[in-house]
Amino acid sequence: MNNIEFIRNEEKKYHDFCYENYKLFEEGSWLYKPVKTVMDLLPLFDNNESLNVIDLGCGVGRNSIPIAEAIKNKNGKVVCVDLLDSALNKLKEYSKQYKVEKVIRTEKADIGNYKIKPNEFDFIIAVSALEHVKSEEVFEEVVRQMPEGTKNNGVNCLIINSEVQEIDLETNEKLDVLMELNLSIEVMMNKLSSIYTGWEVLKTVVNPLEYNITRSEKPVLLKTNAITYVVRKSIG
Repeated sequence: MNNIEFIRNEEKKYHDFCYENYKLFEEGSWLYKPVKTVMDLLPLFDNNESLNVIDLGCGVGRNSIPIAEAIKNKNGKVVCVDLLDSALNKLKEYSKQYKVEKVIRTEKADIGNYKIKPNEFDFIIAVSALEHVKSEEVFEEVVRQMPEGTKNNGVNCLIINSEVQEIDLETNEKLDVLMELNLSIEVMMNKLSSIYTGWEVLKTVVNPLEYNITRSEKPVLLKTNAITYVVRKSIG
């Protein structure tokens, strides 16, 4: 097993556990509520007669379900892409529970291999997903597809972890970071600004965050500088 396979196996175990033991929109985990930045962008599309959205690395629908609820009367769709069966199976259950199954369309794929159709989407979101592609080269390939897949006046919302640390809470020892891509803020921002040249920047902020997670049944502190990057495609 190579390093990427090991990391993905550990991430799968962590996410499978979360999805099985924590319910969507119930307190106790990061599934408690959607990302405020994502939801705050929806009014930008109030005048759209229809709305096509894609959620890359959708998980169980933390953001997809509320978006689908907001646009279900807009002749809209939310394409939800994830690699984990546990995520997509739960997403299908939740979409029925919240009565948005007609709006949600699931696609099982590694986002590093997923092909975004050109000029297809009004709103593309990738929340804590792009750092899980296999390499910097794949990251750039995926992100370059996002502008091409966006309609005029469409919005891309990227939230990416950078400069991640993992610390054993029992020994205070720094651990190997189990994340495929762990770039500095500077490198990540340079890549994004280069790819999105000419786009209107609606929001760019870096938030230091900490989470208590479990790795191999041990409590671990995950520290990250989370980059939020929101841009709009100008009509040209």
